[in-house]
Amino acid sequence: MDILLSLVIIGGLGLIFGGLLAYVAQRFTVEEDARVETICDLLPGANCGACGFPGCINFAENIVKGNVSVSSCIPGGKTVCDNICEVMGVDSVASESKMVAEVYCLGTRDVAPDKFEYQGVRDCKAAMAYSGGFKACSYGCLGLGTCAECCPFDALHMGANGLPVVDLERCTGCGICVKACPRGIIRIVNADRIGKYVPCNSKDKGKVVREVCEVGCIGDKACVKACPNDAIVVEDNLAVIDSSKCDDCGKCVEVCKRRIIKDVVKVHHA
Repeated sequence: MDILLSLVIIGGLGLIFGGLLAYVAQRFTVEEDARVETICDLLPGANCGACGFPGCINFAENIVKGNVSVSSCIPGGKTVCDNICEVMGVDSVASESKMVAEVYCLGTRDVAPDKFEYQGVRDCKAAMAYSGGFKACSYGCLGLGTCAECCPFDALHMGANGLPVVDLERCTGCGICVKACPRGIIRIVNADRIGKYVPCNSKDKGKVVREVCEVGCIGDKACVKACPNDAIVVEDNLAVIDSSKCDDCGKCVEVCKRRIIKDVVKVHHA
């Protein structure tokens, strides 16, 4: 009799708790917005994190909630932004310009020596833990390929000379490689700009640069004086060219003692 009573009590409690759980589940159920799945299907699906969220579905959820700009999917570019805006019923704010990664270092192994032989983990950030890196130039590329390994779009590979090479057709300008580089030699730039640029990252004075790199900018301002458009300034011992003022005349190239002023590489649009 005691056993039967116990079973009845347990069964009753089970029914009560089951009913409570069903009520709570129904009472606090959050209805999913169909737009989340629609937007997620429009995204590249790389789950690259460039938008600031761990995955595309998280990004889509925050778009619908209004927590993030509709143009925050950098890899998706204008096409994805336009499609998201259509789903959300808002005007497009996408830029027509394509953004790509650009490498600001010419310090290959033959012109920028190492200060010691590094035999540690093949990772640039790990190498920086050893006396700030093995390269004599404290601003130059370490060449271990961390940037190439983290690129979710296979747009970076390491060249035979030890420097990263950007595939401009594949590059989406997501900026993941920028965050991965401990030396800050990769920057996101407008692929449609024209003119010249200085692919150097050194902030050292000319004397120091000459000692550690044969092709580093020495900041002597010869290019500044030669530019007829005031498009060049020297900041922190490094020449910087304003692409909005540069007309690609080439006068800076003629006077650069180190021959490091280069043409902007153009992307071939489909």
